[in-house]
Amino acid sequence: MLTPATSYTALRDGFSWDLPTRLNMAHQACDAWVETAPEKVAIIDLSGETRQDITYADLQRLSWRVQAALIAQDVQPGDRVGVLLGQSALCAASHIAIWRMGAISVPLFKLFRHDALESRLDDSGAQVVISDTEGAEMLAPFKLSVVQEYDLQEAAPQTQADTGPEDPAIIIYTSGTTGKAKGALHGHRLLTGHMPGVEMSHNFLGQDGDVLWTPADWAWIGGLFDILMPGLALGVPVVAVRMKRFDVQECLRIVREGAVKNIFFPPTALRFLKAEGAEIPGLRTVASGGEPLGAEMLAWGREALGVEINEFYGQTECNMVASACGALFDAVPGAIGRASPGFEVAVVDDAGEVTSDEGDIAIRRGAGSMFLGYWNKPDVTAEKFRGDWMLMGDRGVLEDGVLRFVGRDDDVITSSGYRIGPAEIEDCLMTHPDVATVGVVGKPDPVRTEIVKAYVVRKPGSDVREEDLGAWVKDRLATYSYPREITFLDALPMTVTGKVIRKELKARAAAETP
Repeated sequence: MLTPATSYTALRDGFSWDLPTRLNMAHQACDAWVETAPEKVAIIDLSGETRQDITYADLQRLSWRVQAALIAQDVQPGDRVGVLLGQSALCAASHIAIWRMGAISVPLFKLFRHDALESRLDDSGAQVVISDTEGAEMLAPFKLSVVQEYDLQEAAPQTQADTGPEDPAIIIYTSGTTGKAKGALHGHRLLTGHMPGVEMSHNFLGQDGDVLWTPADWAWIGGLFDILMPGLALGVPVVAVRMKRFDVQECLRIVREGAVKNIFFPPTALRFLKAEGAEIPGLRTVASGGEPLGAEMLAWGREALGVEINEFYGQTECNMVASACGALFDAVPGAIGRASPGFEVAVVDDAGEVTSDEGDIAIRRGAGSMFLGYWNKPDVTAEKFRGDWMLMGDRGVLEDGVLRFVGRDDDVITSSGYRIGPAEIEDCLMTHPDVATVGVVGKPDPVRTEIVKAYVVRKPGSDVREEDLGAWVKDRLATYSYPREITFLDALPMTVTGKVIRKELKARAAAETP
């Protein structure tokens, strides 16, 4: 845990990474607590008709059962194992079991459809997936083994693999502007690397009475490593609820019944709450990340939520690198915050030199949450670095230690908290028999930040409709990434080499916004 300090400078100066030579996230998130406080509540499950409290001992026993089932499937250290589950004790136990045995977990999202699942399963080489009945139906077209809860038998205590901080533990897929989604491979230091930023964004998380929750799915790094695993490691109970979609009244019920004190709200969730005039009393902290909040939203948070919303910043490749912390310094509207302890954040120019002007936001090598590399993509990994700096793909300015976000340096679409790569959607649309060519961009939207907008050139003689193409993508990729608007054009703006000029399409989409 961070040592509470009276100033940000003291907090940073008093911190250093303390990574042992042998480290396993299963021990950090579960087994260590069983050794000292086995009956302490780890997860509060509100998905059923009645609240169910799962202790660390319960969680460990469930993870033993999962681990025994994976051993029966001949899963070996280094093998990749998919986890296709919503927020639940089984989801947490599955990752813990995989890490304990030295295998590599691959989070998968329930809103994925066939093509999105296929690309991630094929790329990772996962031959076994832990899921439920709904997930098993989704996985039926693939040649792999599915482990479900009813497959799990009582199991003896399971052994922990001999792993270190740099040994692979998890592949989390991230959207990009070109090609299919890339798998960010992380080692067992990932949880330790998240702790400073998570604790800072919740004003020294781990206080008496703290209870965590997020509507973000645990298949994403934001749900899994901004909330679930840090909460388990700190001994802070984490609420689990399988929400199909964000609902304000359901949110209020969860906070009330779970006695939630600490929440990670994506910006879109905050906008829904604000639009419905919701108020949530009794919170200690609210953190938000994914895109900057403005002065109006911060002011609303103080009034309706009773707290200063702490913004944080990061990405799948290197997360929780900067944060606000209301306990130490006032928020600056339009700014992300200050570097998390243990992270050296800078803005660099094209030569990789630190600059006081606008430039590329970058993190110095050696940060605790920095990825090991993209799975099976060493060349793409190398492109992510400029000298000793890992590029975040965003433009910013660093003024007196405060990081100000200027804009993305790529074409990734931010919609309802999801980062969506246009290339995957374009590839999917190009498989439709009536599509000649397509360009996909983000169009500004007051609620979702952006919506997916597609510009399509039909093949000669085709009269395919907007709803047909929208359904085509929704059925194949993910229900959140289909184009909400499609405009048919005679031709797209192209470079001399035949590439779609997304910049021109983005300008057109912005001009269409009321």
